[in-house]
Amino acid sequence: MGADNQASIARYARHAAGYDASARRTMALRLRTIGLLGLKPGDVVLDVGAGTGLSFGPLRDAVGEGGRVLAFEQSPHMAERAVQRVQRSGWRNVWLQCIAAEDVRLPEPADAVLFNYVHDITRSPPAVRNLLLQVKPGARIAMAGIKFFPWWTGPLNLLPWMKNRPYNVHPGGLWQPWDRVQPWCTELRWWPTQCGMGYIAQGRLRAAPPTILPTFGAHP
Repeated sequence: MGADNQASIARYARHAAGYDASARRTMALRLRTIGLLGLKPGDVVLDVGAGTGLSFGPLRDAVGEGGRVLAFEQSPHMAERAVQRVQRSGWRNVWLQCIAAEDVRLPEPADAVLFNYVHDITRSPPAVRNLLLQVKPGARIAMAGIKFFPWWTGPLNLLPWMKNRPYNVHPGGLWQPWDRVQPWCTELRWWPTQCGMGYIAQGRLRAAPPTILPTFGAHP
């Protein structure tokens, strides 16, 4: 595991205990993003960087008992709470591992992928590549996260940067946070949320991996 992953784990060790309470403010946005996946009973859905498992309930409601939720989370402190959530609820169709996005191996390909407020993962080309090579061609993709306000707002963009900083090792890349997933999609549409400080996006995975990817490092 790289230094960035270790730094992220250290950050979430501080946030894990209060994470569920803080995430209630964006629960409506989480549900809206899940809705963009168009899940059906029997689908297999991947919850990227699942945190404490707050998305498990609505994802399971959508795929039913005949579907499956695949999930991973690299923070042991967050993953422990996700495991407890699964055990308390008696869910048998949730597959969960504590592992980094760059290293996870899925037990089966997914029909849909949820990237909900996982900025460090979506800014890491090795993580994006590892995940999207393991899901079905044409898989539905939905994303949500923080972004900068329009450029002309100037110093106002200090606010999203500061909100991103406590959780993400690399708080930059906020002009187009979806741009490292976009080349993998036939089309990726996005909409502003939270008065322009956030976004949601929806797309479909290409039938084949992109032949040319932007040549940038793991994080800008």
